[in-house]
Amino acid sequence: MASASSSTSSNWVMESGDIPHVLAVDDSLIDRKLVEKLLRNSSCKVTTAENGLRALELLGLTNGEQNTLNGRSKVNLIITDYCMPGMTGYELLKKIKQSSVMREVPVVIMSSENIPTRINKCLEEGAEMFMLKPLKQSDVRELTCQLMNLGR
Repeated sequence: MASASSSTSSNWVMESGDIPHVLAVDDSLIDRKLVEKLLRNSSCKVTTAENGLRALELLGLTNGEQNTLNGRSKVNLIITDYCMPGMTGYELLKKIKQSSVMREVPVVIMSSENIPTRINKCLEEGAEMFMLKPLKQSDVRELTCQLMNLGR
């Protein structure tokens, strides 16, 4: 797996015993379904969005609302594709990190292209990890393991 972790430590808001709630953002239905299946196999609750704008709506960041997810529980992790029409994963990352409500939520960027400058740009902007697509079950296991361990 080609992934990179940022050196910043963040508060991954997990209560012990809670099931992690992940927002998965990808414009490709096939990739979105794959990520959703892998996350569910790792005992995560998953909400999906087909683009960055929809993700911001779900997070309540389009008009100053809080993280509502239509009454569902708080998001513990956001995983987003880098290349999407309208708003890239990098732009979504920047909007999340600018939000006082959401900035502590870890964001993982995924891409099918291994471009070091892109990876570094995302990590510098606050991404927790950068993962290469297609994601595998072992990638997701590592991610959820990290999510559970850092919350303690």
